[in-house]
Amino acid sequence: MAGTREVARHWQYAELPGVDLLRARYVRKSFVRHTHEHFVIAGIVEGLEVFQHRGGDQYAGAGSLALVNPDTPHTGRAGVPEGWRYGAVYPSPELVAGIAAETTTLRGAPGFVSPVLDDPYAVTLVHQVLRAADEGNALAADTLLRVAVTRLLRLNGGTLPDRQVRTAGARTAARARAVLEERLADPPTLERLAGDLGTSPFALLRAFRDAYGMPPHTWLTDTRVRRARRLLDAGTAPAEAALAVGFTDQPHLNRHFARIVGVPPGAYQRERKNVQDARRRLLVPFDGWQNRQLSQTYGTTTGEAGRTPPSSATPSGSGSPSDSPGSPSE
Repeated sequence: MAGTREVARHWQYAELPGVDLLRARYVRKSFVRHTHEHFVIAGIVEGLEVFQHRGGDQYAGAGSLALVNPDTPHTGRAGVPEGWRYGAVYPSPELVAGIAAETTTLRGAPGFVSPVLDDPYAVTLVHQVLRAADEGNALAADTLLRVAVTRLLRLNGGTLPDRQVRTAGARTAARARAVLEERLADPPTLERLAGDLGTSPFALLRAFRDAYGMPPHTWLTDTRVRRARRLLDAGTAPAEAALAVGFTDQPHLNRHFARIVGVPPGAYQRERKNVQDARRRLLVPFDGWQNRQLSQTYGTTTGEAGRTPPSSATPSGSGSPSDSPGSPSE
């Protein structure tokens, strides 16, 4: 991997509503246990990512994808000294369900069966979506995203389990979660919360972990960051968002936000503002702007061993008509 500088861009493209985009190189970055409201489809280009998922470490190297379903706790860190470089798309559950209904035979809520899939072709598709978004090519970005999701569902798709609350412990955990959602900025202690629910602190802790994959305090931080993202999306200043969701100040928000989202809240919000400005201007970026963005994000130069980010041209690799609903071209 050329260089060890950590760089990341987390953004949206106005023509892909409900989809977050990320391109990053991390070396020392360590993501704490967290969840996403959307799917995570991360295509690894270089290095190795290790992430805890459902009780075990998963390893995603170059040419493979890390696939995480919505509301599934996971972590993330480098598995080799040089870190890992990747691009990711985060489609909403509604978008994935719509694609599944149109292009697969899956019934119920669709999701991914295995958290890691070795598929260089799909990795290329993910990076082509990012490139098309950079270029302002709405038709290509939308087409390639749908082709990628369809391929991954056909290769690694299944029906997500029913989340209906059944046991007494799960019902207690759900009640505790409802209390914490209502008191996000002023949560009770574990002992007080357990007493109000008629149980003991350790019984509540076990029930909550079983139901949501993390202890209440970790869930609370994750939820605060989710709420902060919504406020930032709406234009709230980071300092105000921090206090509104229960962090002591903006540095407190910054620390947790970067350990979950991957970028600081200020950088996150600037990209959202850029999307809003783009909707108003209706301008298509030109090649010079695109090249500067790619250089800043990947840390590439014309002399960097001739390495370039994946092309936005349709791949001619291992894909086949049976894997895709069509053969996209730009």
